[in-house]
Amino acid sequence: MLMLDLLKTHFGYDAFRPLQKDIIDTIVSGKDTLVLMPTGGGKSLCYQLPALALPGMTLVVSPLIALMKDQVDALCANGISAAFINSSLTPSEREAVMERARSGELKILYIAPERVDSYGFSSLLDAVEISLLAIDEAHCISQWGHDFRPDYRNLGMLRRKLVGTPVVALTATATPRVRKDILEQLIMPKAEVFVSSFNRENLFYSVRPKYNAMSQLVELLQAHEGESTIIYCFSRKNTEEIAQALTRAGLPAEAYHAGLPKRQRMQVQEEFIRDETPIIVATIAFGMGIDKPDVRLVVHMDLPKTIEGYYQETGRAGRDSLPSECVLFYSYADKRKQEYFINQLGDRQEHALATRKLEDVIVYCQSDVCRRFILLAYFGEIDAATSCEACDNCTEPAAEPVEATEISQKILSAVLRTGERFGAAHVCDVLRGSRKKRILELRHDDLSVHGIARDVSAGALREYTHALKKCGYLQQSEGEYPTLQVSSKGKQALVNKEEIMLPVVVMEEKKKARKRRSGTDLAYDVELFEKLRALRKEIADEQNVPPFVIFGDKTLYEMAFYFPSNLDAFSGLFGVGRKKLEAFGEAFLACIAEEVAARGLEERSVPVKASKRPSTRAARTSGTLEETRGLLGEGCSIEEIAARRGLGSRTIVHHIEKLVLEGDDITIDHLRPSKEVFDEIEEAFRATGGVTLTAVFKRLGEKYSYDDLRLVRLFLSDQE
Repeated sequence: MLMLDLLKTHFGYDAFRPLQKDIIDTIVSGKDTLVLMPTGGGKSLCYQLPALALPGMTLVVSPLIALMKDQVDALCANGISAAFINSSLTPSEREAVMERARSGELKILYIAPERVDSYGFSSLLDAVEISLLAIDEAHCISQWGHDFRPDYRNLGMLRRKLVGTPVVALTATATPRVRKDILEQLIMPKAEVFVSSFNRENLFYSVRPKYNAMSQLVELLQAHEGESTIIYCFSRKNTEEIAQALTRAGLPAEAYHAGLPKRQRMQVQEEFIRDETPIIVATIAFGMGIDKPDVRLVVHMDLPKTIEGYYQETGRAGRDSLPSECVLFYSYADKRKQEYFINQLGDRQEHALATRKLEDVIVYCQSDVCRRFILLAYFGEIDAATSCEACDNCTEPAAEPVEATEISQKILSAVLRTGERFGAAHVCDVLRGSRKKRILELRHDDLSVHGIARDVSAGALREYTHALKKCGYLQQSEGEYPTLQVSSKGKQALVNKEEIMLPVVVMEEKKKARKRRSGTDLAYDVELFEKLRALRKEIADEQNVPPFVIFGDKTLYEMAFYFPSNLDAFSGLFGVGRKKLEAFGEAFLACIAEEVAARGLEERSVPVKASKRPSTRAARTSGTLEETRGLLGEGCSIEEIAARRGLGSRTIVHHIEKLVLEGDDITIDHLRPSKEVFDEIEEAFRATGGVTLTAVFKRLGEKYSYDDLRLVRLFLSDQE
């Protein structure tokens, strides 16, 4: 039960995900291991948990600087001693980390691959017991992978230096050829290989035709209001244009691309991670180092180069396993854009490989079969189910044949009148009476078909055109600029005035089918959830970490459903380990209790998980209120109590809040701030209406800590 105990204590989980336990047991037994597991599948835990059970230090090689920081923040919040070494540190900071490693203080050390052969690192390896070498993003070592990095070639040397140390290589995207290359490069001929399914069940995949893309995008973002979203674009210029357009539409967005100054890129990324900027519009330069688990929407405005890249980019959605959405806007013109860059490749082998990979993406976009099946089959899961309940092709209403003779005749006539030299977009523009520059130059506004379908939406025209192609009335030419042509079947139907039946799904029905799923099946209290989110953000700002490091959305959903009233019940929630229970339990319980009292909500029993034994740890923790009360009676300051208790000052302040709110007879007059400070904070509470501490904090220019504000609030409530 050791591993389950560590899992609950440090990570707050009651059970392992598929394959995790087998992988961890293999690593702890000292065997080399290759792990292929999708993003969000729990790869990190596969080396983080063994690191706690093994005697020495675990060395983790990762190419992602931002990801290192996020993971170290999360590990420290879970009570695990961790640090990183990369180019973001000064020489003195790097030396301080290495000294912590040499002293045996660190259990996990993250390092960038380019640091492996840097000055001083080799001597560190000689001075420290390395129990495990973990190589994250292992596909970067293979020239056959989509993200090859030359620095990863140094890892073979590192492997030889750490002879006898078990190695675990982990990746989310690797074809069979890349897997073979990883094993060869890392000299792991006898490695145990674990291949988890690439199926991300919580992701909903859809492909939308790229017309009126901005209005469709705005509609999507409004459906995901307030949730974290990444929008990928082909060019830097596009990212800036779309970000500006969204901001003008009242949807705050920031652009991110490699052409921006480094400081600006870092600021945009930091604001996104900290829930201060909900929407990022970016090139694929963004996201590799993002460990943000609560991204709810990933949109591709342009065609990806490869299935691997697309899978990895969409994998940034829903890492917390909650329902999230992945939307790709597709037009045939995007294929030509990608082909232009492929044609710049001088190497014939590279050109052929890039062309084949692009064709795989086109198949994904144009296919009528299950999107998930196509993705899984690409990665070798040929026995995957051929239908799912989480993609547009499987969930949109079946197209029933409808009588469409009149509109079909108009479309077929427009194709003929324009000379069968244009694509669907131009033909639809003519039918709807557009006066675009191109139409006027070609004098297509003089044609008899110009404007004869003004009353039909552009989306519906596209649907009818697609259906005419599918039924053989229209055909599309091959070549660099594909055009629509009327087939012999279509011409015959026009001449004979035949009735035309088309399988068309009206857009309103599609929109109903697209209605996104809630983030959870729990009927949680929305008002309380938003207050818990605000509290999480407040605590995260105080501790200078992203909000998800405090608690994930799933934990907040459970809080807002079960309304736990004590630490014992709170400890049973998903993601609540001992460290977080002690650090944050009282604060969140106070928020829940306030809402329960104000609105008459009733607590629900938190289900006892199979792995949760009748431990008295939580009960003992709740007894710490008595210890805090005793030290207050001795006249101790908050700092003194925190030092003597080995707890943070924030936890002590929440103890005091709970004691006061419960009517406990305690004396806290010695904690009252000076009159000058008290009056200034009191005025800020009055001016903001005391709605949230954050409003008071901002009004005072972040001059005082949240603990100062809480203390003054306690004295103010006593005066009322």
